[in-house]
Amino acid sequence: MPPIDEPSTGKMGSRGGSGAALGLGHQLLRRKPLALMVQESNNGAGGRSLVRSFGVLQLTMISVGATLGTGIFVILGDSVPMAGPAIFISFLIAGVAALLSAISYAEMAGMVPVSGSSYSYTYATLGEGMAWICGWCLVLEYAVSVAAVAVGAGQYVNEAVAGLGWALPEFMSQPPGSGGVMNVPAMVIVLLSMVLLMRGAKESAWVNTAIVFIKIVILLFFCAVAFTAFNIGNFDPLLPMGTAGVSAAASRVFFSYIGFDAASTAGEEAKNPQRDLPRAIMLSMVIVTSIYVLVAVAAVGAREWTWFDGTQAALVQILQEITHKPWIAAVFAIGAVLAITSVVLAVLYGQTRILVSMSRDGLVPKVFGRISAKRGTPVAGTLIVGIAVALTAGLVPLGALADATSIGTLFAFALVNISVIYLRRKRPELKRSYRAAFYPVTPILGALMCMYLMINLGGVTWVVFLLWMIVGLTAYFAYGRRHSQVAAMSQSDYETLSAAPIEPVLPIHENR
Repeated sequence: MPPIDEPSTGKMGSRGGSGAALGLGHQLLRRKPLALMVQESNNGAGGRSLVRSFGVLQLTMISVGATLGTGIFVILGDSVPMAGPAIFISFLIAGVAALLSAISYAEMAGMVPVSGSSYSYTYATLGEGMAWICGWCLVLEYAVSVAAVAVGAGQYVNEAVAGLGWALPEFMSQPPGSGGVMNVPAMVIVLLSMVLLMRGAKESAWVNTAIVFIKIVILLFFCAVAFTAFNIGNFDPLLPMGTAGVSAAASRVFFSYIGFDAASTAGEEAKNPQRDLPRAIMLSMVIVTSIYVLVAVAAVGAREWTWFDGTQAALVQILQEITHKPWIAAVFAIGAVLAITSVVLAVLYGQTRILVSMSRDGLVPKVFGRISAKRGTPVAGTLIVGIAVALTAGLVPLGALADATSIGTLFAFALVNISVIYLRRKRPELKRSYRAAFYPVTPILGALMCMYLMINLGGVTWVVFLLWMIVGLTAYFAYGRRHSQVAAMSQSDYETLSAAPIEPVLPIHENR
């Protein structure tokens, strides 16, 4: 693709290149040209780009690493009392909702392989206003889910040291409101992941890949042990809480699927993004859903559903009760800490890459998009996000974090499904390396299922979500609207870029 001339910004003195020359309505609806997105993906911003080093294995492991973790290790204990033995059905419902959205993600990721994930897709289709809302939801999804995952890991740290005959003081292992002052293990896990990400994306990806294989092995080990105590009678009655309980649990365990979109945030670091991103997203969903259902069936088969009420780190407790060997539970707990750490690593990675895209567009401060010449990573942005998330993980309980994460994610997923429909109608000529199967049924069902799961979340979660949106809108009008690069384009530049042809990103061995 030939270089596109740098668009004029129409700077307005002290307003710093504001898009205020546009009316508010026109600015909120102005879409970012796809051709500009792809060019930025190739060349970066300010002449410095992210390093393309990921193949399909690393991309799949980023997606699995960001998904397979706290949802099954911790949320399972909170969700079984809601659904009863039918918890595996809740996992299937949430998995279908995630899979439908994953299909839409795969089409968008193959067509627009940039680091902004659903934020970028929404910007290209629904305009700056919805893009900001989507990006703000992603900040909630990624940053808060990292904190939630770290809190879950902290619980397994306690189980691990207990199995070795030690005990962490409650004041440093629980957040305020749960009997402690600060969850230090959760904070340490976030900060270690932050340091690794600052060193380099390639190194982080290989560490993540190794840990993902470890977590799959330990979950299969749990299933092997749990099936030795399997009792089919534990599934009778299957629906003690009715279908409403299954639906409510599905909304809760949807948290377990958050993260599959992390691979789409690696669009600017993939060697062959058009080919590998769709493959990685779909493959990761198959792996994760299969393991979730298998573990849920094994756990309920080993213990009656009422046993799970009030339990934390349920899988470790089941192992200990079946084997009566504390060292086995301790080894599993250590493996679980490593497994959950990979979620922290992969999701924290995704958060920083989305902020790179938002910074490039002028909607958040430039510090988040500054790429280190030495590391090829957003070092400053990673440091800021890591410290903020570590504090959240140390001070906020898991339950509040999990529900708040789910609602933001479901909203973002719904927007991606709508984006696929929009581009199929408005830009049918665009080359797509992957096309969503059974269109338009798939994206329509994906959007509807996301909305259905959102409705089943509690009233407090909706209040938190609305407050988060109010804070986000305040931030947009205070900063983003004044610094938007797309809004600052002249009309002629905008029309030229919008009409420019889009060519695929060349594989790494051809263009680097």
